Amino acid sequence: MGKEIERKFLVNHKKWKDSEKKVGQFYRQGYLLTDPNKTIRVRQTTEKAFLTIKGLSIGATRPEYEYEISLQDAKELLDNFSISELSKIRYEILYENKIWEVDEFLGDNSGLIVAEIELESEEEKFSIPSWVDVEVTGEDKYYNSNLTIEPYKNWRNKV
Repeated sequence: MGKEIERKFLVNHKKWKDSEKKVGQFYRQGYLLTDPNKTIRVRQTTEKAFLTIKGLSIGATRPEYEYEISLQDAKELLDNFSISELSKIRYEILYENKIWEVDEFLGDNSGLIVAEIELESEEEKFSIPSWVDVEVTGEDKYYNSNLTIEPYKNWRNKV
């Protein structure tokens, strides 16, 4: 079974802005199914596209299956079957031999910046960059699928 072990953190905006990084990649992603126990997502960049199925998270771990699909199929799925959607700019940062994926959300989620790190086990030790702030692993409102339904603009001032 495929699985993802991922920890999620909010990012300090000032420290992130001042940090050195390469140009980010635009992502368009939509959901064919958003259910508390499972999601089916289509993700499209300018170069690649993927269909991803994720199961229920237990701790920082959840089942995940991801398949590359054509850009045309992704566009058609997003345009015709997506029930909710978001866009973001993703940066990949190598820090102490681990890849951090940092997402700057756009549109209704503008202002939200989240960093994720994938691990080999939930107990794996890792170093945290200076621009990483509060851990939000397991907080449902920060899941991308939930951000498409209840965007950051609706609750940002309540955090």
